[in-house]
Amino acid sequence: MKIKRTIQLTVILLIGCASLKAQNNRLIIETDRGKTTINKHIYGHFSEHLGRCIYGGYWVGESSEVPNKRGIRKDVVQALKEINIPNLRWPGGCFADEYHWMDGIGPRNERPKMVNTHWGGVVEDNSFGTHEFLDLCEQLGTEAYISANVGSGTVEEMSKWIEYVNFDGESPMANLRRKNGRDEPWGVKFWGIGNESWGCGGNMTPEYYSDLYRHYSTYARNYGENNLYRIACGSNGSDYNWTETLMKNAGRLMQGLSLHYYTVPKDWNDKGSATDFNEQEYFTTIEKTLFMDELITKHSAIMDKYDPQKRVGMIIDEWGTWYNVEPGTNPGFLYQQNTMRDAIVAGINLNIFNTHADRVQMANIAQTVNVLQAVILTDEERMLLTPTYWVFYLYKVHQDATLLPVSFTSSKYKQGGKEIDAVSISASKDSTGKIHITLVNADLNNEQKINAQLVGSSIKSVRGEILTSEVINDHNTFNEPNKVKVEEFKDVRFSGNILELVLPSKSIVMVELE
Repeated sequence: MKIKRTIQLTVILLIGCASLKAQNNRLIIETDRGKTTINKHIYGHFSEHLGRCIYGGYWVGESSEVPNKRGIRKDVVQALKEINIPNLRWPGGCFADEYHWMDGIGPRNERPKMVNTHWGGVVEDNSFGTHEFLDLCEQLGTEAYISANVGSGTVEEMSKWIEYVNFDGESPMANLRRKNGRDEPWGVKFWGIGNESWGCGGNMTPEYYSDLYRHYSTYARNYGENNLYRIACGSNGSDYNWTETLMKNAGRLMQGLSLHYYTVPKDWNDKGSATDFNEQEYFTTIEKTLFMDELITKHSAIMDKYDPQKRVGMIIDEWGTWYNVEPGTNPGFLYQQNTMRDAIVAGINLNIFNTHADRVQMANIAQTVNVLQAVILTDEERMLLTPTYWVFYLYKVHQDATLLPVSFTSSKYKQGGKEIDAVSISASKDSTGKIHITLVNADLNNEQKINAQLVGSSIKSVRGEILTSEVINDHNTFNEPNKVKVEEFKDVRFSGNILELVLPSKSIVMVELE
């Protein structure tokens, strides 16, 4: 059987080389060889008490004229349900390590106010707290991911929070929850033990944090049949020593280890504009976002040393683009527009995460509403869906599907003496047997012809959807909310086990095969 398959693949590859020499985009998909499940949690989101993400983004209050359910915007909930949001991380981010959860429970008019020292110096009235967040998650039909305060909190504070949220018996915290209107526990599984402890979460060394993690995780108790998924604070980008130290000292006590990496076109002092950029800056953005693949590969190799069974998931719970804020807005609110460039970045990263699904078990784009690479923007009663939103809409077909092995050689996108792969791809098979392929053409100037050959099945029908625009700077505004949106993709043909399609420049395509 192995010899037969090897001959088959060799013949297909030779045919591909001969027929695709001009465009050099050769794709082989082994439709009957998938083993790894793409965890739906790779398509997670992140919402911090930052700018207008929570207040105005989700929460408007019960007396607002904006249509709401118990103070939570109905339009935002409906939009997120349509992309099957699998989890939501809260309350931060840097805010998590100055947030004391007991300030956010009980009657809202009695909750103490606080100053958000990390983000804009604004006063938080704590009207959106644990009950409101978990109500939001229930309205969304999504799982909660709570980040506990390690930087300025205590072991007791974290332990009591978990008890308050998860314990079904008689205890001071469970009874306090009942007093505050919730009889049944929520059963939150995902808990982050601190955030960015190497930076805003305490400026710790990996040795110190790994000891602290061991301490805190001991008191992150399981209640009933709800076994916690404890996520340790992982590396800032390419700090491989942090991963080495954490895995060596505390790997056996964690279920997940985080990784944070933002795509910044220029540098941290001048990140560049979200909408006003040229091709050189665009190319640099894509080049930097492709670095995610190297980061995952190298951190995975370290994790493999201590966890060859891949029990510990890599949790990329902050990723996305980061630009200068929109002119005239509060610098601490991190509000930025979202163009077709951001959609390309999102598509590439999600393809990378899918490809590494044996180790990557969760990812959370930063952030869901009105902050950084948001999928939704709001302005009072108005709401719009960004190009990035439509990428999640296209890619939701991969959630909990089986990753299919692919052999792919991409043509190159060249600019300024450099070159990168023009096309990014991932493929999966869902529980009904449908095959989905997501492709990104990052080339601004050239269409890409793809000749895909399926091993192990033939094609009976095809449908496709595409996200593209006339220029890469195109984006949706409240005056023109549908400038960039998903449309039907028609430039696709099939015969037997051969699929041919043409990707326009700067486009993202999803095709479904039956």
